[in-house]
Amino acid sequence: MSKQQSGFTLIELIAVIVILGILAATAVPKFVNMQTEAALAATKGVAGSLESASALNSAVDVAVAAGLTDTTNDPFYNIANCSGAGVLLQNGALPAGYSIASLAVADRANATCTLTGPSSQTATFVVIGAAGGL
Repeated sequence: MSKQQSGFTLIELIAVIVILGILAATAVPKFVNMQTEAALAATKGVAGSLESASALNSAVDVAVAAGLTDTTNDPFYNIANCSGAGVLLQNGALPAGYSIASLAVADRANATCTLTGPSSQTATFVVIGAAGGL
């Protein structure tokens, strides 16, 4: 009796390697593009945080002006320029690699500011001016 051998032929193995190569060639550009999208998403996230923090800062400013509270119990920050909005974030400054274009903003006025983040991605956010705080 003869034994029958089983396994893959060389041609079958080459075909699988070629198919895997084609799949890898189409997938790699999509992963590279994700880095740009991630940098943009991170920049938009920081811009959203700045806009929310500015709204809260302005609300405290209005409450102090209305006599509902005082700066001892509820301090708020003076914001006279877009570039000063970084102080509103949790650590009191922008994360490394981010910058805000300088633009003056009057007390209780809105200004549309531009944030530049990783890979030179930009996002806009609205800051509300405040005076009389810290």
